[in-house]
Amino acid sequence: MQPSDFSMQSAVDLGARKAALEREAKRQAEASSGNANPYAIDINEENFQQEVLERSMSAPVVLAVLQSRSEQSDQVERALDRLAVEAGGQWAVAKVDVQASPQIAQAMRVQAVPTIAMVIGGQVVPGPGGPATYDQLRDWLSQIFEGLRQQGVLPEEYSGLGEPQEDGEDQEWEGAEAGEQSPADAEAQEALQRGDFEAAEAVYAKAVEADPQDAEAKIKLAHIRLVARVRSLDGNERRKAAADDPADVQAQIDVADIDMYGGNIEDAFDRLVATVRRTADDDRDRARQHLLSLFEVLPPGDPRVGKARRALTSALF
Repeated sequence: MQPSDFSMQSAVDLGARKAALEREAKRQAEASSGNANPYAIDINEENFQQEVLERSMSAPVVLAVLQSRSEQSDQVERALDRLAVEAGGQWAVAKVDVQASPQIAQAMRVQAVPTIAMVIGGQVVPGPGGPATYDQLRDWLSQIFEGLRQQGVLPEEYSGLGEPQEDGEDQEWEGAEAGEQSPADAEAQEALQRGDFEAAEAVYAKAVEADPQDAEAKIKLAHIRLVARVRSLDGNERRKAAADDPADVQAQIDVADIDMYGGNIEDAFDRLVATVRRTADDDRDRARQHLLSLFEVLPPGDPRVGKARRALTSALF
């Protein structure tokens, strides 16, 4: 059970994001219901290097290649979420939607979906492909962690697994995870599935108008607007334009959007703060206003927003 070398070239295919919208809607529903797995990360080509390969240098990462609206994928995802929560964050679950990020699946030579792998030290240990139950995945993880401990890759005291829940608790986890969507979420997701971003945006704009204190609706509205902007961008072209001309405010804004959507949040904030610092008048205000709009994608109190606000104040004054 030796790890195999794994690497891939960074790729940006923002036209493949439609499937990711369903996963984002599901993640937001779980978060709002209090049943999200805090150790799960949604992965795409933009953040694969940082959130999988680099993260695996300090702790194991279980990479799950899944497919939206697949019963087998849902079963595996629920089981991994439960195992990760039981383990208390000893490892993370990196979730790849094969429809949203086909390049990752191709690079891994995935033969079946769902497929599971363990990433440790930048290397991949292949795991089961196809349907798998909680018990099967727990047994696989136990074998992997034992093998890695014997090889000295993991310390002897590393367990990797927590106490299993009772059957009743398992049923409660799965039932809670499924949850019930609010009417607004259901309407917005239906619009997104048919590619109607304007209708989805209108749903949450109406919710915010009805209750300006609805923080959840504000976040979802900001996210929908972000996705609508990035879906038509050519990531490589925009990055080149921003690098070639740091004074091109629109290019800096576009790359910040791409970074934000890819999960590179601090990079997005830092780019716009730097743009504010080196521009003036209308250009400076455009960059500032856009940075403020990106703050709304994150929950109130997120420390990254506080840090960026302080940096923005420093750049302005």
